[in-house]
Amino acid sequence: MKHYFTFLLIISVTFLGVSQNGNLQGIITDENGLTVPGATVVIETLNKGSVTDFNGKYTLINVPEGNQTVTVKYLGYADVSHEVTVIAEGTTTLNFTLSAENTELEEVLITGYGLSGQSRALNTQKNKTNITNIVSTDQIGKFPDANIGDAVKRIPGITMQVDQGEARNIIVRGLSPQLNSVTLNGSRIPSAEGDNRNVQMDLIPSDMIQTIEVNKAVTPDMDGDALGGSVNLITRTSPQGFRLSATLGSGLNFITDKRILNGSFLVGNRSKNDKFGWMVSASINDNDFGSDNVEAEWTDEFEYYTGVDDTEGDPIMEEVDVNPYANVFEMREYLVQRIRRSFSANFDYKLDKNNTLYFKSIYNWRDDRENRFRLEHEMLDGEYIELGDFTVDGNGNLTSFPVEAKRQTKGGIDSKRNKNARLEDQRMQNYSLGGEHLIGNIQLDWMGSFSKASEERLNERYLEYESEYSINFNNNEDKPLFTPVSAADANYADFELGEITEENQYTEEEDINFFVNAQIPLSIIKEQDGFLKVGAKTRLKNKNRDNDFTEYSDETGALEFLGMIPTRNYSDSDFLAGSQYAVGTFASTDYLGGLDFNNTNRFTGEDLPDEYATANFDVNEDVYAGYVMMNQNLSDKFSVLAGVRLEHTAIESQGNELEFNEDGDVSGIKEINDESSYTNILPGVHLKYNLSDNTILRFAWTNTLARPNYEDLVAYRELNREDEEIFLGNSELDPTTSMNFDIMAEHYFKSVGIISGGLFYKDIKDFVYTFQSETTDNTFGNNTEGFEVYQPLNGEGASIFGAEISLQRRLDFLPGFAKNFSVYVNYTYLTSSADGIYNEDGEERTDLDLPNTSPNMFNGSLGYSGKNFSLRLSGNYSDAYIDEIGGNAFEDRYYDEQFFLDFNANVAINKNLSIYLNINNITNQPLRYYQGVKSRTMQMEYYEKRLTFGLKYDLFKK
Repeated sequence: MKHYFTFLLIISVTFLGVSQNGNLQGIITDENGLTVPGATVVIETLNKGSVTDFNGKYTLINVPEGNQTVTVKYLGYADVSHEVTVIAEGTTTLNFTLSAENTELEEVLITGYGLSGQSRALNTQKNKTNITNIVSTDQIGKFPDANIGDAVKRIPGITMQVDQGEARNIIVRGLSPQLNSVTLNGSRIPSAEGDNRNVQMDLIPSDMIQTIEVNKAVTPDMDGDALGGSVNLITRTSPQGFRLSATLGSGLNFITDKRILNGSFLVGNRSKNDKFGWMVSASINDNDFGSDNVEAEWTDEFEYYTGVDDTEGDPIMEEVDVNPYANVFEMREYLVQRIRRSFSANFDYKLDKNNTLYFKSIYNWRDDRENRFRLEHEMLDGEYIELGDFTVDGNGNLTSFPVEAKRQTKGGIDSKRNKNARLEDQRMQNYSLGGEHLIGNIQLDWMGSFSKASEERLNERYLEYESEYSINFNNNEDKPLFTPVSAADANYADFELGEITEENQYTEEEDINFFVNAQIPLSIIKEQDGFLKVGAKTRLKNKNRDNDFTEYSDETGALEFLGMIPTRNYSDSDFLAGSQYAVGTFASTDYLGGLDFNNTNRFTGEDLPDEYATANFDVNEDVYAGYVMMNQNLSDKFSVLAGVRLEHTAIESQGNELEFNEDGDVSGIKEINDESSYTNILPGVHLKYNLSDNTILRFAWTNTLARPNYEDLVAYRELNREDEEIFLGNSELDPTTSMNFDIMAEHYFKSVGIISGGLFYKDIKDFVYTFQSETTDNTFGNNTEGFEVYQPLNGEGASIFGAEISLQRRLDFLPGFAKNFSVYVNYTYLTSSADGIYNEDGEERTDLDLPNTSPNMFNGSLGYSGKNFSLRLSGNYSDAYIDEIGGNAFEDRYYDEQFFLDFNANVAINKNLSIYLNINNITNQPLRYYQGVKSRTMQMEYYEKRLTFGLKYDLFKK
């Protein structure tokens, strides 16, 4: 494999030759010195052109020497032309400035709130060969989005999974988060999640990113592991003149009535000789909030104890036909402080006209301090329920039964960092060094990067008290509720100590990336532009998880009952799920944090490997890739890009095998090592046809893949003889692959807008799901027949068909003040099917959609921009979808539909200073899961509205 990549580089070098023509390059900026991406640069007499990259740079290769007229075309602006003399066998520099004087629009709105961000994004999108959505940082600023996840959800075909009220996991065109790639400046972002490949999008502040590029049809020079799509986050680059920008703000979380603090700045400049450019930026957001949560698990089976079998001595159980009921019910109160910090430093240095080096870095650090108070009720096992302990009404509803109740406080140690809370320390860092070179006719670029993501939870403590009593069940599937039959029996003070535990968790993922690309002019049609591009990439990844778990015994008896220790009533009269829910009284977080587990006179600790051993792993995943592709203009209107990518993946994994005896004690543990590898060939073709300057048709045929989650491919095994369950990893899992077809039509308005529509189809093979089965023999050891087995397997196949429509435009055709309104709407429809999924009885299920495919997604916003202010109301909707496949349809878990409504306003005090105000989640949209049918709530978690306001300052000096 490595020899193949060397061969690709040798091919690129063979094209190096001395031309009698010259090269032309330059940078296009606006009147503020900010670079302009997506501009078309052409020499019309030669039918030769180029497009500026995200740094505003263009390069024209092999231009005949002598005088040439170069024209810049930019949507929303009049064409700008300059004459230049091209020197043979040399590189000539020609820079352009686009200013308000060049605009084709009748009016230019206030700086910062006009069309600059949208113009940059749409011009870049228009000139892309592949199907792409682009969002610029200025455009993000028009929405009240503090993190990249909330910003990305505005893009067509994208929805997000929410955590604590913020968009975290990205779903592109209905594909699960782990099936999409997220890159930073083209380098894959590692994941801090322990059991999957999800990139936590809420970790990255939106004001640290210059542009979001969503590639829905990837080209051969992009990573192939982008089954749904590839999201590339592009950090800010140095300006062409001095720039200073700062934000300072505050706000209020309505759920806790506690403050929000935020601030950011960026500063950058270029040296007088234009060789050295730099940009430094930082951001901080301190958010004190929480959530109100209710959860339930449902079953339709019920049995009770009637006696003992005289022959075998086994208990005799009687089954009762009942309607579905909640056998587990929880109320949870979360109190969270989230501090998100980010720092970025980017530099570039021009060695000469043909050679530039750059360094880019970003460091994101988020602290989540969380306290959780959980009141859990779980029905007692049937062996402990006798006739008379429960009631069933005439309609078959189980209305009362005995439960084990638990009051649990979650917290951390009393330290400056933890502050008596569970501290989740998450970090993501990326450092990249690269270069861009023009060697004769060859454009060569390379980059090496180191990335690391980590999540650390130290001294995470749980103090739990238990009791048993009977409850009444309201049989309300939408808003389930357990209430004690006797309030005296449920007195919190009588709850006995259940367990005291402390655990430490650490997960990290490291990526070392290196790639090199060479682009050579090559045309097979006379007087039409074309190029050949080849490249190679190596990605060396290590992911490991190291957890531990200790249970402590109270040797003094001082913690025997909840009523004996400091407590606090954490019930909230404004509990958002309903005033009927009251979590009650728990051990205080200060008391839990102050316990000294090192005091051996008071506490004895016991290590419990059964709580963490099979979750720990160490995986090395090395990917070696190479590609070759050709882009050719077949005419002035029609172009084709075709190529193939080869990716070879080698995996080494280390996991653990754990066995429990009939009493639930660990009877054995050992290490398991395994290796696997596979190779994927990924061809692709992209067609682009310009019906006119502003109307484009696109078609793409691509092949992509998604690698299994680390937790699934580690060869672990857990055999539990007490519960008669077996959990297995699967190192032989194949990657999920997809053949994709896309067609898209786009029309760009001169007033800087777009209307587009398209269809797409994905033929997916070997998707991964968790298979539940029952053993029929003793394959897994003596007396293991009849055990439940859970193992990730490859499904046979799945398909997705979808349609997208999108409209962005200013309503400048309307009279009077109405012409300052603008609309931004997009809608995506999906339908999917999955084959090869079997239920617990071994029967194939034919009633399933592919998990995480939302059938309907919608974004809409209505904006108004005056001379000194702008207003915007924004909505985001995603339909319900199956999230987790159970053993049968009754057990399937669904992520419910959600609709978010946000508002933001900006007022300009002067050219540089403005005031902003944002209101998020006006609809108080909860995170909701349901089981089997929409009416049956599994989880409902509420976050309330969030208000932020502040000042923004921007200073430009070209």
